[in-house]
Amino acid sequence: MKFEITPGPFQPTLESLRSFECPEWFRDAKLAFWSHWGPQCVPMFGDWYARHLYVEGHDQYRHHWRVYGHPSKIGYKDIVPLWKAEKFDPEALMDLFVNAGAKYFFGQAMHHDNFDLFDSTHNPWNAVNVGPKKDIVGLWQKAARAHNLPFGLSEHLGASFNWWAVNKLSDKSGPYAGVPYDGSDPANAGLYYAANGNPTGSSGYDFEWYTKNADFHAHWFNRIKDVIDKYQPDLLYSDGAVPFGEVGLSIVAHLYNSSANKNGVNRAVYNQKDTDPDVYTIGVLDIERGGSQKIEEYPWQCDTSVGDWFYNVKDVYKSPNEVLCTFVDIVSKNGNLVLNIPQLPDGTLDDECDYLLRRMATWMKSNSEGIFGSRPWRISGEGSSAAESGAFKESAVAWTESDFRFTTKANMLYAYQMKRCAQGSALIKAFAKGQSSRVTSVRLLGAGPVEFDQTSEGLRVNYACAENIDGPLGIAITQE
Repeated sequence: MKFEITPGPFQPTLESLRSFECPEWFRDAKLAFWSHWGPQCVPMFGDWYARHLYVEGHDQYRHHWRVYGHPSKIGYKDIVPLWKAEKFDPEALMDLFVNAGAKYFFGQAMHHDNFDLFDSTHNPWNAVNVGPKKDIVGLWQKAARAHNLPFGLSEHLGASFNWWAVNKLSDKSGPYAGVPYDGSDPANAGLYYAANGNPTGSSGYDFEWYTKNADFHAHWFNRIKDVIDKYQPDLLYSDGAVPFGEVGLSIVAHLYNSSANKNGVNRAVYNQKDTDPDVYTIGVLDIERGGSQKIEEYPWQCDTSVGDWFYNVKDVYKSPNEVLCTFVDIVSKNGNLVLNIPQLPDGTLDDECDYLLRRMATWMKSNSEGIFGSRPWRISGEGSSAAESGAFKESAVAWTESDFRFTTKANMLYAYQMKRCAQGSALIKAFAKGQSSRVTSVRLLGAGPVEFDQTSEGLRVNYACAENIDGPLGIAITQE
């Protein structure tokens, strides 16, 4: 089967796509916020609700049965219309995100639940027809463009076919043993699919991520091509490796050629999660809930959330300080951060998320000079504390006053002290006399020049900073 794409400089081959060059806007941007939002937020019970409500014994299965009804009678099809997004105000939310440092924005085109958040040509189960009766993607795009932000979209459809197979199972015990779940009813095939792959492996990731079903490959292509053509995203993210071989490569080529035809040169970025260097150089590697311990040769991106991906009333959120330290650590290693802020079903944010964004905004006003538009220095930092490398390895780091992360921009060096010293002092060993060029001035970001002394031990900086400020302390250093 031939997959028709927009003609242009890129062909749907690895060889052709490896000529991709990361656009400067992405390298400069550093921070995006993500609306990982959809009908699965309705129960306010966390990630993968649409799948796990069909997994006997799972917490979400028990929640669903007790609150809504047994999944043989009341299933995900009955949850979707309950998502109304009645207080969704993308302009006001975008104001919050921009103030908190956003330089690009991510919306979600669809999740594994086979529900499109736009006016889909190929899927009647979409947010214009069902639930909110709004083009969620279009509204996000309009708000992002009004702030001159590059606009990205995530697609999670590739894994949907196998992910959804559990809706055709049944309980093995109890009063509904042997009674098929509502996904087995042919009348519901539009949302649940008429048939799926092998549904064994009923929880977590213990199933084959991508199906080998060629008909679904074509369906995926048409759905993703549709959203690219409608919204011309500056960035497209796949939740996994490039899906389905040449089919997925055709989508990447279509994305890049569409951008090149519009802009004269490709400005679009494709994110995927395959760490094979022959593959990740066709775009920008995304590391989910993880990071790196070194400066990466190629720009990369971490995507994570302050809590669960979908709203969860039981969440314990990351603190503003943890988020900001993670952000600075990633930037020092040639990376960008995409941060999901979970939305309530009505489209608003809870008080804690609002507070986090406002604390980030306060830090950005004083300390972002050495972040946006910066590049890595010769070393990413110093100190014994470090985040782990790799996906799904994020954890809170116990930063100390001896931990620093470095960036550089326009002949200026920046050192970020990851934990502020209560006595107002920093010793930066990387700038020790005899091992580094002579330091001619030191400036505390947001405050001005400060006293310093460069010795064989390091650069001693004395400062006075305001109390109750989250995040690393930014120090600008000039050398002769």
